Amino acid sequence: MTAGGAALHLPVLRGGVRYRSLAAAPLHDLRSGERLAEIGLAHPALIARDLGGDGPGGAHAAAAPSSGGAGGGGGAAPDAIGTLGDLTLAERLAICRRAADLFALGELPVGYDGETQSPDDYLRQLAATAGMPFTLGRANLEKLRATLAQMSEVVEGLTRGLPAAAFAGQVAEHLAAPAHFQRLSERLGAVLPSNSPGVHGLWLPAPALGAGLALKPGRSEPWTPLRLLESLRAAGCPEAALSFYPTDHAGSAEILLRCGRSLLFGDAATVAPWRGDARVQVHGPGFSKVIFGADQLAEWPAHLELVASSILANGGRSCINASGVWLPAPAAGAVGAVGPADARAARVAGNAAGPGGPRSTPGRELALALARRLAAVEALPLDDPRAVLAAWPEPAAARRVSDWIDRRLAPGEAEDLTAAARGGGRVAMIDGCTFLLPTLLWVREPGHPLAHAELPFPFAAVVEVPESELLRHIGPTLVATALTADEDLRRQLLGCADIDHLHMGAVPTWQVSFAQPHEGNLFELLYRRRAVREGRLQQELAANAVTAVDTTPAASAAGGQREVAAP
Repeated sequence: MTAGGAALHLPVLRGGVRYRSLAAAPLHDLRSGERLAEIGLAHPALIARDLGGDGPGGAHAAAAPSSGGAGGGGGAAPDAIGTLGDLTLAERLAICRRAADLFALGELPVGYDGETQSPDDYLRQLAATAGMPFTLGRANLEKLRATLAQMSEVVEGLTRGLPAAAFAGQVAEHLAAPAHFQRLSERLGAVLPSNSPGVHGLWLPAPALGAGLALKPGRSEPWTPLRLLESLRAAGCPEAALSFYPTDHAGSAEILLRCGRSLLFGDAATVAPWRGDARVQVHGPGFSKVIFGADQLAEWPAHLELVASSILANGGRSCINASGVWLPAPAAGAVGAVGPADARAARVAGNAAGPGGPRSTPGRELALALARRLAAVEALPLDDPRAVLAAWPEPAAARRVSDWIDRRLAPGEAEDLTAAARGGGRVAMIDGCTFLLPTLLWVREPGHPLAHAELPFPFAAVVEVPESELLRHIGPTLVATALTADEDLRRQLLGCADIDHLHMGAVPTWQVSFAQPHEGNLFELLYRRRAVREGRLQQELAANAVTAVDTTPAASAAGGQREVAAP
């Protein structure tokens, strides 16, 4: 895959032009520590110059030095995005369909010196630097292939069935009132994570919607966004619409500031400064949950696999994995609870410890059974066909997270049920990789920090709350799976402003539809609707015709007057 034993160098893409930066960061195999490749780093000033036309400074932003000095081969990015926005929707969708097979099956460029990458190479590299087992890598590859192949359905969902004319620079005449949808940026920026390849499905519709791309990849997972860009290029997407900027925090800020519209992925601290900025759609922690109604709690055995799947799917790395299982506290414990102190007393009564530990309730039985189910999941080598857990690229980070959990456990407050079921700790070392094993906690108080934690492995807290208070305590929730047939609770769920995406019934949190994006709406980020009224000017002039005296010699010779249109 490399020529003459030279290190594979992943290039910067500047409007489709491959650029070799003198500044580069190594990519190591997390199992052996071997240097697998290096990735060129774009200097923030280079990004500012390339993207100047979309943000502060405009097209005449001052020239900036190249990353780390003058890199070899490849100059500045083209001044314009290219013809992507000028293509018809049908042409852009055809590009996406061709890119689907290229992404999943093709041999595509990956290195600056002409090295290529097969799908098997991609899966090996993804496992080596991001810790994604081959099983999950293949599943995510197929998910992205399907997104590209079914882009027409994706666009239909994002636009809610608008006719193509509505976002092709024309006036949409077939709506309730004529409207024009104006694209707010010729380029979508994205500061991307390393947690899972599937997250790239959120920016992938941008080319179909007529917007170019400026992507900053995650530190340990540049493989997926680069392969997607190369598949779009090979499918006929105008090269000038495709930019790839591995960079630091300052470079990420330049992308967010200079692209008219952007996506930002990160933890709560990363996204906090950008919340409220209309140009930036933030994708922070999801805090997704499974919520039981009292009518379904006794039926928990029928729902056990759905809850386990919501926690375990994709190695627990996604914002749509459940990090909470919220249950109604026993009715007897809730009697008389009218204020905060009484409510707390009710919860304590419902969890009162007896000789064998906390009182047995359907919720406690569910939690113990779920803990046994999760504790049975083993860490396996990344190439094992049974592997369902991802390794941590940074072992020290895994240990810090595990210690953070342990410091917050306390008798009577928060209990690790999986540790007891497993008979051991949660940190595992397998085949040179560090894993955190699935962890289920029993948390007594809805205000406890572990009740509202989201971590990048299969982790969840079970919380019991009187049903009348449950929705007041859940907090921000990206996806909620609600298991209830109670009509009153269903109405409350529909009215709950804390829930972004609601699954009613037996639908796991991770199961999303192409027609219903689970977080944000890219079309609404990229376009704004403008009212348009058009008068029929020529008809109005004709209707306002008047009779005037024509005093020209020809008119006099003809006998006097004739009708002329008023000017």
